[in-house]
Amino acid sequence: MPVTSDIVATYRGPGRVVSRLLDLGEREDRALVFVMAFCVVAFIAQLPRLSRQAHLEDLELNMLLGGALLGTVIILPLFFYLLAFVSHGAARLFGGKGTAYGARLALFWALLSSTPLILLNGLVAGFIGPGTTMTTVGLVWFVVFLWFWFSGLRQAQRYAE
Repeated sequence: MPVTSDIVATYRGPGRVVSRLLDLGEREDRALVFVMAFCVVAFIAQLPRLSRQAHLEDLELNMLLGGALLGTVIILPLFFYLLAFVSHGAARLFGGKGTAYGARLALFWALLSSTPLILLNGLVAGFIGPGTTMTTVGLVWFVVFLWFWFSGLRQAQRYAE
């Protein structure tokens, strides 16, 4: 299935999509592509906000873009790998039988499948700015991300090593 169809299917049943991805076999390149794709989209989502900030505060846009690129595309994937490792350890403490790859896949897929809401949040941040609308959209993204992640992680922990 194409990634876009899987993203839409995740909004209907995140556990089923993660289960199908796990059935394809352990492929670390797939997990890496998922997290890197999320990070690139997250960087793109920041562009309207950074442009607004540069205009309103009379800052150099290129400096803001460089910092955001470094943080989002270089450092953030390392953080997500660490978070997946911690979540795998926590799942094992609670009786999970899944692999570390399954924990990574669940987290990275949850991030990637929540990108439409990340893009919406970026548009709101750029065109409306800080306020209740931006906070609400960010909260909706976070709740949906947690739903996707925990549903996928629960499914991944059913797969024995």
